[in-house]
Amino acid sequence: MRRFLFWTTAVALVIVTVAGVAGYALFTRPHVDPLTKADAIVVLGGDQDGRIDYGLELARQGYADTLVIADSYPPDYPVIRRACASGTARIEVVCFVPDPWTTLGEAMFASAMARERGWTHLIVVSWNFHMVRARYIFEKCFGGELTMHPVPRAYDYSVPYWAYVYAYQYAALAKAATLPC
Repeated sequence: MRRFLFWTTAVALVIVTVAGVAGYALFTRPHVDPLTKADAIVVLGGDQDGRIDYGLELARQGYADTLVIADSYPPDYPVIRRACASGTARIEVVCFVPDPWTTLGEAMFASAMARERGWTHLIVVSWNFHMVRARYIFEKCFGGELTMHPVPRAYDYSVPYWAYVYAYQYAALAKAATLPC
């Protein structure tokens, strides 16, 4: 019985260690592509962490003339309302509610727009820890060039919260592997 307990514990520790090291490489270590001019900037839904303003700033800096924002926010959230109304003569802002309300829904919408408009290059903005999964999903749906660029922010999370993030991202990545675009 002690031998079984020893080996069970050893295997569990190896699995947790491998998942942690791989999780660090996949979700914590920065995954930033160099910014280059693109046809559109796609801001994925998620935290109210400055990503919408960051997408607007990238458009103002001339990285794209079209900003596509996934509207997964409460109806009274002022940042999304302001952003959706902030188009100019040079910058078109397109806000949409993804269907399904997931990264896949966002990729499907952006890819459909790309086909309609002849886009070949998208900049995708989200969390750093979402970049690997978002790239995987967008590559399934969009045949053009992708520049993945996380919103610049600190991720000062506790170890238990990082464990949750890793578990969520692993599960969502596994789910994405089973779904077509």
